[in-house]
Amino acid sequence: MATVTFRDESATGRPLDEFTLPGLPARISARELVRLRVREEVARHNAEPGSRFRGLVRPVAAEAELNGRRIDWERQADLAERAFQRNGFLLLVGERQIEDLAETVDLTADPVVSFVKLVPLVGG
Repeated sequence: MATVTFRDESATGRPLDEFTLPGLPARISARELVRLRVREEVARHNAEPGSRFRGLVRPVAAEAELNGRRIDWERQADLAERAFQRNGFLLLVGERQIEDLAETVDLTADPVVSFVKLVPLVGG
């Protein structure tokens, strides 16, 4: 079992936020890592009603309104997968960039997983 630190970073590498999850398997797919991260951040948000959601992907306003600010983690995880595929964020395990969600990651070798949100340029 591995303890993993999930970290959000700016495009310049500045740490923005992080949290740690213990008890993860030593080897896991990148897809499962993204989904675990999203499930955890949604659970933390839903445990604090009224708090502003700070997550990998932003839920649509209608979801927050219809659910009384409770967010569906599976829907958010699906959105995160699509965002990854559209290059909405980079996924780094240690210093290595993950390019495919099917890729298997060894968490014992690199226990820091960084998510770097990319900001689209205006007109691009």
